Amino acid sequence: MTFFDTHAHYDDQRFDADRDEILRALPGYNVGLVLNPGCDLESSRKAVSYAETYPHVYAAVGYHPENIDGVPDAEAEAGLKEIEALAAHPKVRAIGEIGLDYYWCRDPAERKRQQELFRAQMRMAGRLNLPVIVHDRDAHLDCLTIAEQYPKVRGVFHCYAGSPETAERLLALGYYISFTGVLTFKNAKKAVEVVRRVPLERLMIETDSPYMAPEPFRGKRNSSMYVYRMAETIAEIKGLPLEAVAEATTENGCRLFGIER
Repeated sequence: MTFFDTHAHYDDQRFDADRDEILRALPGYNVGLVLNPGCDLESSRKAVSYAETYPHVYAAVGYHPENIDGVPDAEAEAGLKEIEALAAHPKVRAIGEIGLDYYWCRDPAERKRQQELFRAQMRMAGRLNLPVIVHDRDAHLDCLTIAEQYPKVRGVFHCYAGSPETAERLLALGYYISFTGVLTFKNAKKAVEVVRRVPLERLMIETDSPYMAPEPFRGKRNSSMYVYRMAETIAEIKGLPLEAVAEATTENGCRLFGIER
């Protein structure tokens, strides 16, 4: 039984002391695959370098909405040329993480810039025939609206925090829904309801390392070694064997990201 951590940020400085040790050890902890998304040009380059170094690691490249200032001209897509060049690497399997984050952003003009960058990267994903990894924080309606504007683009809404109703609309568009350690928290009632309603063949699991470690590791630095906790929680919610959830979520990730097992 192996697990696929479909979203982990090993470029984060919290892994500087033991990054290589952890990444090399993961197969021994039944983590057969990891996808490391970029959040800007530098982290995207690092993601590609990890994918080149470790056979079980794959990459995504793109600009996170909080890093919009790193893009010279999001609307004209001039600032995405280097990202698009990185996306040609054979182990880059998605554009991400991209999307909208309104938690810290109250300025309508800045929100519009985020939307322009999101659309530009959705267009790029469509041209390259790559899936997207969508970040949606306090921007559920706008993220859904933009996803609906690009019906040929598929992908995953990572660290899902929306409603069951929004999840159903995303499923209709062909998206997958992915959960982090938040699913294991006692107050995760909405997430539990989403898991109940989303078919197993459309669910994925992730750590979003080094953030949001699951129970009972909450408060610690997260890593892919804990990804099994999301599978255990889904198995409990759906009344399924852990092995079935591990197999299905791994297969779902491989299907979306075009990875042969």
